[in-house]
Amino acid sequence: MQVHLFFMEHILSLTIFSPLIGIVLIMLVPRRFEEGSRAIALFTSLFTFALTCYLWTNFGQTKLFYYEENLPWISALNINYHVGVDGVSLFLNILTALLVPICVAASWEEIKTQRKGFYIFLLACEVGLLGAFSAMDLFLFYIFWEVMLIPMYFLIGIWGSGRRIYVALKFLLFTMTGSVLMLVGLVYLYVKNGQTFDILAISANPIADPNVQLWLFLAFALAFAIKVPMFPFHTWLPDAHTEAPTAGSVLLAGVFLKAGTYGFYRIAMPFFPSAVAELRTYIFVLAVIGIVYGAAVSVVQKDLKRLIAYSSVSHLGFVILGLIALNPEGVQGAVLQMVNHGLSTGALFLLFGMLYSRYHTRNIADYGGIASVMPFYTGVFIFVGISSLGLPGLNNFVGELLIFLGTFRVNYLYAIISATAIILAAIYILWAIERVFFGKVAQKEHAKDMGLREFALVVPLLVGILWLGVHPSTILSKIKYSTAEFRKYAKRSIVEPARDPLQIMIPERLKLRPDIIIPEGAVGDEAPAVDTDDDDKKDEGYENKLENDVGKSVDDEESSTELGIEKSNIPVEVPPDNRE
Repeated sequence: MQVHLFFMEHILSLTIFSPLIGIVLIMLVPRRFEEGSRAIALFTSLFTFALTCYLWTNFGQTKLFYYEENLPWISALNINYHVGVDGVSLFLNILTALLVPICVAASWEEIKTQRKGFYIFLLACEVGLLGAFSAMDLFLFYIFWEVMLIPMYFLIGIWGSGRRIYVALKFLLFTMTGSVLMLVGLVYLYVKNGQTFDILAISANPIADPNVQLWLFLAFALAFAIKVPMFPFHTWLPDAHTEAPTAGSVLLAGVFLKAGTYGFYRIAMPFFPSAVAELRTYIFVLAVIGIVYGAAVSVVQKDLKRLIAYSSVSHLGFVILGLIALNPEGVQGAVLQMVNHGLSTGALFLLFGMLYSRYHTRNIADYGGIASVMPFYTGVFIFVGISSLGLPGLNNFVGELLIFLGTFRVNYLYAIISATAIILAAIYILWAIERVFFGKVAQKEHAKDMGLREFALVVPLLVGILWLGVHPSTILSKIKYSTAEFRKYAKRSIVEPARDPLQIMIPERLKLRPDIIIPEGAVGDEAPAVDTDDDDKKDEGYENKLENDVGKSVDDEESSTELGIEKSNIPVEVPPDNRE
């Protein structure tokens, strides 16, 4: 009974460190029986996934963080082992735990040498990712951040292909540069802000000096921007995806890149609201450039794997765009898109790995007519491809729609320019599908169609893609408290002007009519600035609406409240002779 109680009190820690069980067991496997390491890694990762499902089923909606554990670690420096999950970190943990067993199974036949080392590094990556998404102490977050980077360097450098040594070193240099910047900012923040690493305490009490905030934000933001990666720090990503083994590409696209966006969400933006206010326009511009640039470069790619890699630059630009919008639609859409991208792009890399194992080429021109040889595989690839371009009814549509709505509320120009990436996405995905799967058969050797084992690998991702397309409230209902808290801290220094939709909705000639009752403040001089706290209160009702009915229009009364306009009790009448 006491053992059961202990595990229930430390269920999150058990989840984070459960892959270590597999690592220890694999290390004990004799070299001549190293094939057994595959089964150990698979069962261990499935056990971890089961634990994250338990966290999900017992996750409530009455407080911000659940499964908190706060124990002294290095008391002299006020460093604690403090972990917990809110809605956002919960789903990123679930996504991580889902993808790792898929990666293990996908590598079953692909990895033929040094299997023990491969699965040890794969499980070590999982420990780092789960820990980083759960850490509530900044020093602990940094430790887990480094734990997840080093194993990926070895996965690419040892089991990659082609220029794997060069690419692994490039990956390490980029990410370690960001890590050093983060470490400098972390130490300075600790010294200047009350000698605490507690993430919640630092978010609630940021440094008062805006200049110090600016420099610290740049240190943390650069580390996270490299990891996302944002334009112009993206150059390591296509190379890493191209040369990494299938499992490495799936993990990179699925969850590693989300560590960067999560860093913005959990640390950089809530810690330094003055810097966010000052640099908000620049972040918008970089996000928009990354969205359009990533999509445009994908169009001209001749390498199918690099095409998928550059599409990630575009898709993650949408996540940053939604976060910096700092309204309910944008932030919730960004969080939803983190999960959506992990499912869709992870599935694309997984499917490409299956195709590469048959034909051993990445060049699109070397394919053609695959649909006549592998019809079932073709159908699955097309399904995932159209989900990636945002087809209504599939997962990416809902996230992108919310991001566009949130961005449009801030600046319609950013939304319009970003929307061009949707057109480009349709071009590069549909054109790639046409060249690879249809037309004249280019390959002389006829490969086998997708087998039952391969289909079983991709089924969980297909189910997630379809489910989140028709039922996004599965995630939206769990993240509302977290996103509201994020916006409260991140937009403290932002003052937005009030909007005046009636200037557009009511023609000027009707505004002069004495029998037309116009609410006070709807016309006249420029509207005064609105305090962000009031704006937060207005946003709460709309935020709750998002979780149940994304596509439903807001009724008149709620729309008026959202825009800060009081409803008039006097009816508006236009004489019949003047009606149009």
